[in-house]
Amino acid sequence: MSMTRVGWLRIAVLVIAIGLLEVCCRVGLIDHRVVIPPSEMADALVRLLISGQANEQIVRTFGIVVAAALISVVLGFALGATIHALPRVRHALDPFFATYYAVPIFIFYPVLIVMFGLSIMPIVLMGVATAIVAMIIATLNGLDRVPRVLTKVARVHHMGTIVTALRLKLPAAAPHLFTGVKLAVSYAFIGVIASEFILAPVGLGRVISDAYSDFNNRKMYALMLLLVIVATVVNMLLHVLDQRWAERRGLGKP
Repeated sequence: MSMTRVGWLRIAVLVIAIGLLEVCCRVGLIDHRVVIPPSEMADALVRLLISGQANEQIVRTFGIVVAAALISVVLGFALGATIHALPRVRHALDPFFATYYAVPIFIFYPVLIVMFGLSIMPIVLMGVATAIVAMIIATLNGLDRVPRVLTKVARVHHMGTIVTALRLKLPAAAPHLFTGVKLAVSYAFIGVIASEFILAPVGLGRVISDAYSDFNNRKMYALMLLLVIVATVVNMLLHVLDQRWAERRGLGKP
């Protein structure tokens, strides 16, 4: 895909920001004990990956993120479609959806620890709890914008609820659903990493927390850089797929 002017501008802004941070760290405007230069972060990350010290934790954490994101997307779409088909249920749940993220979800993590112990399950559930509502809301918004004529077509052809949802409503609501997918992935990252950082005995978040407690800035910033890179790449890929999909549907510029 050819690089657009906006794409080059984004890259230029990112390069300038990294360059300024590098200069500020090198000349002493930012204390080295607080933030290390980006070049040292990258060097520390490469050395850490080569040594393999944190590879097991990295694989574990990203595996949990993938699992939480997939569960949130699939279950969120199913719940969203079900709620959309039940107007009274949706009317009752709308205030809940509107205020869901006003309550810190992490307050329930100790309860999950008591229920499931120090296992992988509480972290997965926290990731799902953080991400699933974004997918539900996106599904509701997408289905709200499905043309009514499609419902009439389904009735004429005697299509069932599931067939109508998969063949007609799903493609029509796809742009909004993809927005929900992107949000769910982002929230899954946040929920899993934050859960590991707070109470989990293992995982990438715990390794970062321990490095912070030990004043090991190189290891801490190296892993933080890894998270930033992975999250950015994943979101960029999802954005590209979204744009490609929009172009094929005639909603974007070719």
